[in-house]
Amino acid sequence: MEDIEDVVNGLHHSLGNREPGLRNRQKNLVVLPKSATRRRRKKVDVVAEEEGQNSSFIPGTCTVYVRTWGCSHNSSDAEYMCGLLSSEGYTVTTEDHSKGDAHVWILNSCTVKTPSEDTFNNAIKEGLKEGRKVILAGCIPQGQPRSKMTKDLSIIGIHQIDRVVEVVEETLKGGTVQLLGKKKGTGGTRLDLPKIRKNPLIEIIPINTGCLNQCTYCKTKHARGDLGSYPVAEIVDRVKQVISEGVVEIWLTSEDTGTYGRDIGETIVTLLESIVAVMPNGTMLRLGMTNPPYITEHIKDIAKILKHDRVYSFLHVPIQSGSDAILTLMKREYNRDDFCAIVDYLQDEVPHMNIATDIICGFPGEDDNDFQDTMSICEKYKFSSLFINQFFPRPGTPAASMERVDPRTVKQRTAQLSRLFQSYQPYTNQEGMEEVVLVTDVSTHGNYFVAHNKSFDQVLIPNEARYMGKMLKVKIKSTGKHFMIGEVIDETPSNQRLAMHDPNNKNSMKLQFSRKSVIILIAAALLLVFLALEIATKSQARL
Repeated sequence: MEDIEDVVNGLHHSLGNREPGLRNRQKNLVVLPKSATRRRRKKVDVVAEEEGQNSSFIPGTCTVYVRTWGCSHNSSDAEYMCGLLSSEGYTVTTEDHSKGDAHVWILNSCTVKTPSEDTFNNAIKEGLKEGRKVILAGCIPQGQPRSKMTKDLSIIGIHQIDRVVEVVEETLKGGTVQLLGKKKGTGGTRLDLPKIRKNPLIEIIPINTGCLNQCTYCKTKHARGDLGSYPVAEIVDRVKQVISEGVVEIWLTSEDTGTYGRDIGETIVTLLESIVAVMPNGTMLRLGMTNPPYITEHIKDIAKILKHDRVYSFLHVPIQSGSDAILTLMKREYNRDDFCAIVDYLQDEVPHMNIATDIICGFPGEDDNDFQDTMSICEKYKFSSLFINQFFPRPGTPAASMERVDPRTVKQRTAQLSRLFQSYQPYTNQEGMEEVVLVTDVSTHGNYFVAHNKSFDQVLIPNEARYMGKMLKVKIKSTGKHFMIGEVIDETPSNQRLAMHDPNNKNSMKLQFSRKSVIILIAAALLLVFLALEIATKSQARL
């Protein structure tokens, strides 16, 4: 797909002096008269049209409402768009109760699930019904630029978010601007642009865009495309910049963290080591989602990094199905044993390792045996975070043409897996434990502050203003299915790193042993016993 500046500039030149284009003050953005686009509509995929200048419009004086669906990468894109608009004088709101005061709605979409696309389409209808200027962003218009819902609306492509101000200004004037081209070179939009973070203490940094996979159910690939990694230096510079601005927690986001750097001769290990080297005490790094195939070759180095004081011992590794037959139909490029090998190794090597995973229930071809394979793997590991999804066919994907499982069966399997997940309490054994946690957020209803321990488990503490952004030592008083409640016992712990120990174990040296270490110690003890018996037997023989 060509970028709009290429398509529209070519059309403008072909028109000569008969119907001149209206050039925007920004470089390469052309808004064409309506009559020109009518005649050329069939030949031009992406157009910009002028429906009459709004003479009362003054740049930077309007309110823009931004709504975002989907992953942390989408959230980061939205934060950049908000920052760029604010830096040009626009009032930006992300609150639903303020959208009625906005002149423009930017709807930043997610294409992973059908329900989120339905909600996005409903928001478009709502905005148009209320007479708002609606601009589309995110993966849906990028992957489906010719759909009925995107027709005649301005679009900001996922690689063009740095041009959000141009699109907003032309849309406010009555024009329609669609920017869908991809950036040349590595990565995407520059990382050093202005940003308004949803949480001022947390920075989301995309390390690449796109992926190397060809999953049969995935629509995101159509939008994000192939892998494009940011240079290590650009990411590290962003880390240093945001830490100087007061950020204490950094999330790396990616369609597949493990693939980072394969297109530029780098590795995820090199990147992570470079980031950790510039992070001071009191800050933490959270790794993004990674698929099994591309993390396996780096697993030993990844384990070492996850044990670092300033890195959460947490990793999101989606398995999607426990059945090898279904994984093959999904084109996931790994099998059940590959996934188990990753989880087992990390849990053996990294103390308190926390693995989150995803499951798709009812993928085409899934029979009862396939589903039981999925149930058994969830029963085996009892994941504290398990994201359960029903299969939805996404238009244009290979899975959409496969024969579907009966929807009633899909719902039954989803309910059965949900019951399994709800049947266990992952944090009960942590009651009474003392932990150092990092406080970064406020609970949904504002009753607590939200902190995380080294495993990135959620710990709720009293909402005292002085705690925000700090590392505190807490004692776990009670637990729930998705959280623990802690009592602050030290506001200035001398050890500014996240650690856990049991205060009731007076004889313990408070060392964190992995299962592999325990096995080695037991084996050594048995060997010593065997040698002692051998010596005793020989001594008795001499007598």
